[in-house]
Amino acid sequence: MKLSAIDIGSNSVRLLMWADGRSLYKKIHTTRLGEGLVRTGTLSSAAMQRTAEAVASFFAQAKEEGASRVYAFATAAVRRASNGGEFCALVRRLCGLDVRVLTGEEEARVGLWGATEGRDGGIIDVGGASTEVTIGKGGEVIYAVSADVGAVKLKDACGEDRAALEKYIADSLTVYGSVPRSRMYAIGGTATSLCALEYGVEPYDPAVIDGKTLSLSAVYGWADKLLSMRQEERLALKGMDKPRADILGGGALLLGSVMRLIGAEEVIVSEKDNLEGFVSAMRGGLL
Repeated sequence: MKLSAIDIGSNSVRLLMWADGRSLYKKIHTTRLGEGLVRTGTLSSAAMQRTAEAVASFFAQAKEEGASRVYAFATAAVRRASNGGEFCALVRRLCGLDVRVLTGEEEARVGLWGATEGRDGGIIDVGGASTEVTIGKGGEVIYAVSADVGAVKLKDACGEDRAALEKYIADSLTVYGSVPRSRMYAIGGTATSLCALEYGVEPYDPAVIDGKTLSLSAVYGWADKLLSMRQEERLALKGMDKPRADILGGGALLLGSVMRLIGAEEVIVSEKDNLEGFVSAMRGGLL
């Protein structure tokens, strides 16, 4: 049986095609749905339109390729915007697809299920508007907290002002409190993009990225480098995800700050993430 899932994030829309217990492929379209949300509390009409059109396009592709079921879920941007319901209604009008808006805890759990596949361990998921830290042990989630900060949100709130970024991050991460120690995985576009830069992977190859490690010093090193560069210099870097180039420095600083806070000297970068976790959860009746 072939299934599909669409992840509607604050920075991008992603499509997963899934069959026979494994991912066939993923596609991504960067739409910046959460752009400006930190200032206005609402999703802009233009961002909603381009994002809904991307969802509708992925939905049509999934059906054309024989998906018997297409799921769609949204995360922090839709969850926190005062007009998130308006966006979901727009998607429904365009393609008839109902969007499930995940809570912060649900978002954390599906990311964990996708990355660890039931093994003991934890995840750091730096998104566009939120960052989740989740720990699983013995088949149970023992810690799951979502912080109200992400790479797009940092860009909107602070630009590339290093001092402002550090303060915003520090203030946002106080919600984590005491986090259990665990083997940590990193999922999401910030982690995979930094990994591509660190290992010079171009063109991007998920099979090469999956399972690679990023040290805390490497993550901070990329934060320092990216935040000191002009945009055209970033775009010229081998392995750079070009639609993410303007937010990756802040995202790296955020990932490094989370790693330091929880005592993680390195993370394992996983290509399996909340898309696989969401499909598994829906098939297993966990959501």
